[in-house]
Amino acid sequence: MKKLLILSAALAPFAAQASDLVINGCVIEPETKCENADLSGANLRNADLSGAILTGANLSGADLRHAKLKNTNFEKANLQGTNFARADMRHATVRGAKLQNANLEAINGWALFAQGANFHKANLHGANLNFARFSGAKLQYANLQAANLEIAWMTKVDLTGANLKNANLQEAKLNAANLENADFTGVRKHFATFQATYMEGCKNCPFGWSKN
Repeated sequence: MKKLLILSAALAPFAAQASDLVINGCVIEPETKCENADLSGANLRNADLSGAILTGANLSGADLRHAKLKNTNFEKANLQGTNFARADMRHATVRGAKLQNANLEAINGWALFAQGANFHKANLHGANLNFARFSGAKLQYANLQAANLEIAWMTKVDLTGANLKNANLQEAKLNAANLENADFTGVRKHFATFQATYMEGCKNCPFGWSKN
């Protein structure tokens, strides 16, 4: 028992540091409220920000690899170049956010709310985006190779030059989307819809999708 108490006391300072991390006035913890906070370049790897309010915040270049971001609100945040690799982003919101060149490889973005977000040249390789909402989002030249977009809502999405090789688009809604010069090689598209979708220069796009 004595040895256990000594060990607990020795670890106490480290536990306090982990729970009391504050960056530019923002307490890094679940459900924190840090609207418009400056967290640019911050090391938040493995951080738990579940349910946090980070609307309008600047997290450009921040490291959020393996972070817990379930239900976190990044609406209209600056996430350019941010590293979200393998983060848990289920039900997270990035509506209207700037995610140019962001790394979202292998994230769990189940039911991600991303309407109107800018993912220009973002890396979403192998991301789970099942049930995600991308209406009006910009995904020009984004890497969506092997991403799971089953039942995703992608109306009016701009996928110009995007890489969708081997992606799962079953039951996805891509009506009025722009697929110019995109790569659809190996895409699973059973029951997906492409009403009024632009496909000029697209590789292996489903030009006769109504017959599939």
